[in-house]
Amino acid sequence: MVLVEDDKETRSLLRRVLEEEGFSVLAAGSVAQGREALNRELPALAILDVRLPDGDGIALCRSLREEGALYPILILTSRTDVASRVEGLDAGADDYLCKPFAVAELRARLRSLIRRQRNAPEETIVTAGSLTIDIARRQVFREGVELPLTRRELEILERLLSARGHVVSRRTLLEDIWGEESEHTAASLEVLVGRLRRKLDPLGADDVVRTIRGVGYALGLTPQTSGDDAR
Repeated sequence: MVLVEDDKETRSLLRRVLEEEGFSVLAAGSVAQGREALNRELPALAILDVRLPDGDGIALCRSLREEGALYPILILTSRTDVASRVEGLDAGADDYLCKPFAVAELRARLRSLIRRQRNAPEETIVTAGSLTIDIARRQVFREGVELPLTRRELEILERLLSARGHVVSRRTLLEDIWGEESEHTAASLEVLVGRLRRKLDPLGADDVVRTIRGVGYALGLTPQTSGDDAR
């Protein structure tokens, strides 16, 4: 586990909580120190503060994803506005926790992130229509052209692809991807679905994400198996 947080008191608290959860922690107080820690070992998870003395955690997160980092990343910040959450998620963060935070919530989010990481398939390729998603390599292609998607966008798309045109309920997406259903996670889901739709739409409308009001989401494909509309 790598923790990048410049405030000494917060860093000490986080380190204690993480060690109580069984993590071996490499703590850093700046982007440069965080980079050094991340280069020393592959972490099970990284926690990045946004405001750091030599940069910011969101830029670091984006850089790590561009370099192919697959481990879960939690952004920690005092910013509470929607635009900041969108920026963090678009940069490739898996979760976003605002300060001040409850230790119980932090523990729950960490357990959820690690659980999803451990349950992720080592190699799965899913296809539907003109879309192909390689989960292991975090790549999505449409007619041979790779689409630039964040980790969370990939998770959402993979579940919708697996449904083969059937509706996937909002509750299912929230519980599978975030591990909980709350106002915060519901807002994050809407943001990510909107981003995903805009990324797919310019290339054609046959498999754009559809919103099924009051139920959930589906790709605009003809279902290949019979069953209920909602999963």
